[in-house]
Amino acid sequence: MNDLGLLWRRARRVLLDARGYLDFDRRGNEVVRRTDFTRGERPVLLIYGFLATRRSFEIIERRLRRDGYCVFSINLGGLFDAFNTQGIDACAEKVRDKIERLYSRYDLGPLSIIGHSKGGLIGRYYVKRLGGDRRVQTLVTLAAPHNGSPTAYLGAALFGAIAPSIWQMTPMSRFIRRLKLGSFPDNVHFASFYSKQDGLCPFPAALLETEGKENLVNVEVADCAHREFLTRKRVYDLIRRELLAGEAARRRGRLDLVEGGRP
Repeated sequence: MNDLGLLWRRARRVLLDARGYLDFDRRGNEVVRRTDFTRGERPVLLIYGFLATRRSFEIIERRLRRDGYCVFSINLGGLFDAFNTQGIDACAEKVRDKIERLYSRYDLGPLSIIGHSKGGLIGRYYVKRLGGDRRVQTLVTLAAPHNGSPTAYLGAALFGAIAPSIWQMTPMSRFIRRLKLGSFPDNVHFASFYSKQDGLCPFPAALLETEGKENLVNVEVADCAHREFLTRKRVYDLIRRELLAGEAARRRGRLDLVEGGRP
């Protein structure tokens, strides 16, 4: 009976978590706050996940703005032009194009990206495959299935016909294999957050292969469900830590470059 009770509690947590994540509100991509890019010393791009909208980052966005960051997001389109169902590579191209337009208009500082779930894979693809390392100093992914997630098979059964990206997130998909080929840029601080209690991106789906790469780190968050990465204060505190670590690493790199260039 104890085992059945434990299984039921785990299943209930996964179902409640999924219900909270699948928030079908088309108004969620409406921009409430306008970002002042003329004061863009510390820009941060937020990339939301599969079947979510920009509103899913509302709490983190508010905290980042309070701490002096220049925060923005992008409508990635998808189902009903709202729910981020298009291919990860196609979404990453939208991210690249938007970022390049912003940097051509404004004098922005080095960019940081925070991506949740599928949004983390979009950020990784942009940095690694589309030249994003020229702009980005820090990439933080929250519960992103870098190795693919077995729960994506269930998603594929439900949404696979209308959402090509769900197939890309299955374990050892062609997309995942291609994304893992080659090394990640050394000049970008990359932190992957995971939890062993995450039912939608179960351990070790979010783990990076960090051997020999000082700029890659895995950050464990105890007792955190998939959507709770977007709401818990202690997760935000860890995000801030990694953003500051990326800023420090960039400063060290600049100093090394200057000293190395002296006659």
